Amino acid sequence: MQRGSVTISPQNSAAGPGQVVSFTAASSAPGAIIWSVNGVNGGNASLGTIDTSGNYTAPAISQSENVVVYAALAASPTVDFATAPVALIRAGDVANTLNPQVTEYSIYLPQPGVASVEFGPDTTYGLATWTEATPTSPNNYGGQVVIQVAGMRASSTYHMRARVKLASGVTFLDSDHTFTSGPAPPTAPVQITVADGQTPQPGIELFNTVPFNIAPYPTSLAQAFATDLSGNVIWTYSYAGSAANTIFPIKLLPNGHFLMVIGYVALPTPQQQVPPDTVSAVREIDLAGNTIRELTVTALNQSLAAAGFGGLKLLTFHNDVLVQPNGHLLVLAWMTKDYSNLPGYPGTSSVLGDVIIDVDQSFTPTWVWSSFDHLDVNRHPFMFPDWTHGNALLYSADDRNLLFSVRNQNWIIKIDYQDGEGSGNILWRLGEGGDFKLVNGVDPTDWFYAQHGPGFFSPNTTGSFVLGVFDDGNDRQFPAGVTCGSGGAPPCLYSTVPVLQVDETAMTATRVSQYIPPAALYSYFGGQIDLLANGNIEADFCSPKTGAVIQEYAPPSGALQTAPAIVWQASTPGYNQYRAYRLPSLYPGVQW
Repeated sequence: MQRGSVTISPQNSAAGPGQVVSFTAASSAPGAIIWSVNGVNGGNASLGTIDTSGNYTAPAISQSENVVVYAALAASPTVDFATAPVALIRAGDVANTLNPQVTEYSIYLPQPGVASVEFGPDTTYGLATWTEATPTSPNNYGGQVVIQVAGMRASSTYHMRARVKLASGVTFLDSDHTFTSGPAPPTAPVQITVADGQTPQPGIELFNTVPFNIAPYPTSLAQAFATDLSGNVIWTYSYAGSAANTIFPIKLLPNGHFLMVIGYVALPTPQQQVPPDTVSAVREIDLAGNTIRELTVTALNQSLAAAGFGGLKLLTFHNDVLVQPNGHLLVLAWMTKDYSNLPGYPGTSSVLGDVIIDVDQSFTPTWVWSSFDHLDVNRHPFMFPDWTHGNALLYSADDRNLLFSVRNQNWIIKIDYQDGEGSGNILWRLGEGGDFKLVNGVDPTDWFYAQHGPGFFSPNTTGSFVLGVFDDGNDRQFPAGVTCGSGGAPPCLYSTVPVLQVDETAMTATRVSQYIPPAALYSYFGGQIDLLANGNIEADFCSPKTGAVIQEYAPPSGALQTAPAIVWQASTPGYNQYRAYRLPSLYPGVQW
């Protein structure tokens, strides 16, 4: 604030205990300038002191607060003066959390602002969290900023400090703190290979271990964990459940939390005796592993009945959960329905199918889609009476509809969703025996079978768009007269990673590229495919006989089935990875 002839600079500042802020003052009127803090000439030990040259030294403080430096014309101090607020910021605090590799860094800002934490093994730091803001309040006085710092190796000492920016534009660096992480729970072993001269897409790798493994599976193993690109474990999540439990999948949310499905590792039937401590839930956690909110299958069954969705008895959640732009969740669940004397199946068949439920932010169901209402129970090319076995949901932002990967139908179907206002009708079926013509490939062999983890590979999601699919290949079909596995014929069981140009107008699916890996990477379940920011593709071969292999590779060029250049590879001997994701970091919008 300025009054009369005096001006002061800087007009806003911040300081920690003992730090010095040098002020300058000028007046258009002649005379000496006198300095004070909160009206006390020269200040004092509790407010901080200021010398005759305008050098302000912040005091030792027990809590963050604001003080005001005054510069006044000695001849007329009540008429000619200027003021400048100083935010005195107490050093932040570092505390342990539930997760031995995550610390909670808290710092109180006496003015509105934001803070992030930079951290690393020494005072060059090198990594940073995302930015958190002071809480919103009617008086807008600032407040406590709490940041969970994650991404550290186990049993290691890290340096960290907060980087603050106040609403006034003033920046401030907290003093250095140290944190020693604890021992982490065991994870699947990770072996990394980087090709000579190649640079993988920067970031971290998120693994999702499932207990369909080769080696004996310890229940203490963390099923969700992240590593740096050298394979060092930097984050884990463990939970209380039973040996029948698995996480599938886990996803990073825009709010910095993780969302996961914790379900039953086997296919459920009403007759099975599931251990009483087995979890069936959609759970949101923070980086420390605290449960923020949770929807159990029991609670959802009750809500469905209360909302008038009668006749649904969900058995367990499984395989996917999807966050919608409006904050709703789409959850995927199994249920059974009994049929009598289906063709080829005399007597009663308890058929296992999929239900998709849209729940709002309070977990109230608002829209339901059942496979029993929209698919033909007499079409069952694979694994019947496990009839549909859906495993992935994609949201088409361009037309607000859904793509649903239905593994045991060998189809990806498009559903009229319309953000919960749609009819649920199937708009098309992509795959062998569906609605599209396969171009640039052998029909039926080059379709996908028992697929997992599709993803959009183009900015647009309707019209003519690009779709990547992980083709497990369990149920692959061959042209008439071709006997797979015979001399000169293709093998019966192999996985591929096709990229398809899907044209909804022409109803064609054109193979853009297709990577057929070595036979040893045949993956009988699971898997994921993603287009990375550098243009490379990452594929998770979930379940080869020796354990998962995750590869980042440059898209094949030239011939469709040319072996691509493998840039980076992670393997987990003895353990399968249902999905694996390359993330920029553990914080949305932050690149490591």
